[in-house]
Amino acid sequence: MRLYIKSFLLLTLFFLWSGSIAGASLPEFSDLAEKAGPAVVNISTVKKVERPEMGDFFRGFQNRGHPFEEFFDQFERFFGERERQPREQRSLGSGFIISQDGYVVTNNHVVQGADEIKATFRLEGEEKTFEAEIIGTDPETDLALIKLNTDIELPTLEFGNSDDMRVGQWVVAIGNPFGLNHTVTAGIISAKGRVIGAGPYDNFIQTDASINPGNSGGPLLNMQGEVIGINTAIVAAGQGIGFAIPSTMAENIISQLKTDQKVSRGWLGVTIQNVDQNIAHALGLEEAKGALVAGVTPGDPAEKAGMEAGDVIISLNGETVEDSSDLTRKIGQMSPGSEATVGFWRDGEKKEVSVTLGERDLEGLAERPQPEPESEKADLGMSLRSPSQEEAEQLGLSAPQGLLVTEVEPGSPAHRADLAPGDLILQANGQRVDSTDDFFTILEEDARPKQVLMLLVNRQGQNIFRTIPLRD
Repeated sequence: MRLYIKSFLLLTLFFLWSGSIAGASLPEFSDLAEKAGPAVVNISTVKKVERPEMGDFFRGFQNRGHPFEEFFDQFERFFGERERQPREQRSLGSGFIISQDGYVVTNNHVVQGADEIKATFRLEGEEKTFEAEIIGTDPETDLALIKLNTDIELPTLEFGNSDDMRVGQWVVAIGNPFGLNHTVTAGIISAKGRVIGAGPYDNFIQTDASINPGNSGGPLLNMQGEVIGINTAIVAAGQGIGFAIPSTMAENIISQLKTDQKVSRGWLGVTIQNVDQNIAHALGLEEAKGALVAGVTPGDPAEKAGMEAGDVIISLNGETVEDSSDLTRKIGQMSPGSEATVGFWRDGEKKEVSVTLGERDLEGLAERPQPEPESEKADLGMSLRSPSQEEAEQLGLSAPQGLLVTEVEPGSPAHRADLAPGDLILQANGQRVDSTDDFFTILEEDARPKQVLMLLVNRQGQNIFRTIPLRD
């Protein structure tokens, strides 16, 4: 009996000891919150928007002699003037001060289109509100820089290095969720490098620190009180899933906005896609890594440097390129006019070329005419033929080339590879095809031994690669 009692007491002491150790290991956030809190601001905006033209809707039913004609006349008389008055749309967000003269970082979507911006925060125990103006915005990363109209010396936060942060480390978020000023939440970094489809430069830090509407633009802090992320997005249907823009990306963008009021990014002039296992096998790559060049824009830096569709970009300035998103971010972080050494895979060999980067121009990209689609033939559940002169002209070609996909059999290998009627096949396994003879020769002599057929297809003006496995 004594042995049992002794064992019970030892176990009890062990659990008490282990609990005290666990409790002692938990971090303390109060000093951090007290120090960082004054530099976090509550941003409120007012945007004037036009009211819906309900009168126009009702007037559409008006005809002389219509039984509701008198009703519509009264509606116009009583509500027409009110309808023409713009209404005010209000929103809330967060931000943080980065300089004593009043520069504040926030999200672009917090201040976009605002006619009036105000920032509120506590200074020496007293609530202060200042008007602010937009200095510059970057919609592609959802960042904005605003400036408070004040001569008071303000508290600030410093940027830290988000690259040094590791998954599992503690972080603190401060913001104004649902208008609740200076709400402090804590959690860990759940993941890094998240791509959520928000833009071409997605590289988010994921955290389980509670983030809600109104936190947008607020800081995500490390345990030293440095900003390692800007809280930006949440998964509305989930809990504990928030996303922040990493500081290493944001700091460079904010610096450009402060000096130039805009962001200038490098431009290579290629359309790219990820490399999957089938593409890697077809090209003889050891790993499914890199960015596959699906198209090269005429006159742009990549074409001038001699790059071609079918090249796989595997490195940039000596750094490995993991996938198409990685390449987009790396190029975007470089300045227009800078020299880049691009390493790529072509014809089973590694090659390098020096490229002078251009400047990414969103307006120019939108206005640039897209080439017409091209196509090719195949004997894998699809019908192929050369396009006629008339079809070539309809496709924007000066002369017939490639092979036109005219029919795809449901459930066939071509169908499973996402080929469709109207596609124009330009290459098969990296070789140009202008006739069915070309195609079937490549299919039998090159594709079947490799057990994969990789096609370069032009669809509605965009070059894409599609692969058809040929394994028995």
